[in-house]
Amino acid sequence: MTATQISLPTPRARRAAPTLENRPVDGPKRVLLASPRGYCAGVDRAVVMVERALERYGAPVYVRKQIVHNTHVVEQLEARGAVFVDEVAQVPEGANIVFSAHGVSPAVVQEAADRGLHAIDATCPLVTKVHREAARFAKAEKQILLIGHDGHEEVEGTAGHAVGRVTIVNNPAEAETVEVADPDNVVWLSQTTLSVDETMQTVDRLRERFPALQSPPSDDICYATQNRQVAIKQVAADADLVVVVGSANSSNSVRLVEVALEHGASTAHRVDDATELQQDWLDGVRTIGVTSGASVPDVLVHEVLESLASAGYRDLHEVTTAHEDLMFSLPKELRDDAGERGGRGCGVRDRQGPAPA
Repeated sequence: MTATQISLPTPRARRAAPTLENRPVDGPKRVLLASPRGYCAGVDRAVVMVERALERYGAPVYVRKQIVHNTHVVEQLEARGAVFVDEVAQVPEGANIVFSAHGVSPAVVQEAADRGLHAIDATCPLVTKVHREAARFAKAEKQILLIGHDGHEEVEGTAGHAVGRVTIVNNPAEAETVEVADPDNVVWLSQTTLSVDETMQTVDRLRERFPALQSPPSDDICYATQNRQVAIKQVAADADLVVVVGSANSSNSVRLVEVALEHGASTAHRVDDATELQQDWLDGVRTIGVTSGASVPDVLVHEVLESLASAGYRDLHEVTTAHEDLMFSLPKELRDDAGERGGRGCGVRDRQGPAPA
């Protein structure tokens, strides 16, 4: 872990950050900015794919569900001509459709084909890995205990690759009561955006009940989720307050709040953007930790930092626990040229969200 003093980023927000009162506290005010934070490779790739589809095919381009779980990203893409729908049946026959980063079941893919849609699959490659594991275990007639949140798009997509073989386990408490037909023929998989600690608690409880429980060949929780949780653990240990930037339906953002509280933060709050900061959160607070979920453009973090600076929190230190440089390739049909392999890259600090129309 390294902590480096940095200058407050120049805000490039769509609007001015709200001004908070600069109230006195006992001691100097500072901000600990977690790194890694914000966009991961899978999110960056998915957003770029919608942008490229709009450039190549023109509006409208339909997107099943939110491309990523961030309201600001969705709003900006809508302004450019993306149309977000809940189901394939809402898309006109023959239109262009993008499947979100969270992935879909084979049944959804078939439904799109039946309607003559031109489908562009923006599923994160790390989610695709879990899909393949589910399909392989289902073919081997294993019973799959899928650790994840019932109703989440990623969980629905994964379960759809192993129809009739999946039982969802939402949390460690459910691990105590879940039943399996054959305790000697069971395997676990997980949603990629969960709390690492809680997932392993769930696995430990399942293994106590089912000693023959088989594990996936590699960890399902994605590198970005893990990295952001490790970073906020370091920050939370020294923070009176932690602010997590991310939307309410972003599983990994919600988990960051929980991880911060579990690892030393006195209080922690999730905000969609700086307008949701509350003055009373700052009363008596000397050190504020700031991070963002994996689907959050860094401009929203800049706004939060600018607003906190107005309240006197100008001593800014970036706490770095890992460096990310992973990129995922775009499909050939959306590359600028034959040599282009991916999006803008994960962890890009000046990534501002979708380009203006």
